[in-house]
Amino acid sequence: MRISLITVGRLKAGPEKLLVDDYVDRFIKTGRNLGFRGLELIDVDSGGSLEAEGDRLLARIPDGATLIRLDEHGKQLTSVDFANALGSWRDAGTHDLAFLIGGAEGYSTAVRKAAPQTLAFGPQTWPHRLVKVMLAEQLYRAASILAGTPYHKA
Repeated sequence: MRISLITVGRLKAGPEKLLVDDYVDRFIKTGRNLGFRGLELIDVDSGGSLEAEGDRLLARIPDGATLIRLDEHGKQLTSVDFANALGSWRDAGTHDLAFLIGGAEGYSTAVRKAAPQTLAFGPQTWPHRLVKVMLAEQLYRAASILAGTPYHKA
């Protein structure tokens, strides 16, 4: 299964970008033997109307991908539950899985309709650059849980 993180806005050089890159590298190394074919970071430009941002997000989604939209009102999962969900998508033959991270104004109606499944990292509102770090880390943690490595110590 191939995974994409499609984000409105770009991370500039700095601590958040370093963390995302580190967790992506760790995920790729751990996930390779688990049937995960990679983790692609796709950034789309922010700005313009909410609909314009939505159109840019939707244009970058791989054909036939299962979509998960990060949203403060979304479903909250423990790390183990998230790992199990990732493993279930993989085992069900999901070819592409795409996580969407919206911009400051949220998501257009078209994105909400295209990606009704949601995931939240709690009820707070987080800046997209921190959500990207947290998602990259949780993907690595999920791969570590599925691989049975000691990274996750719950």
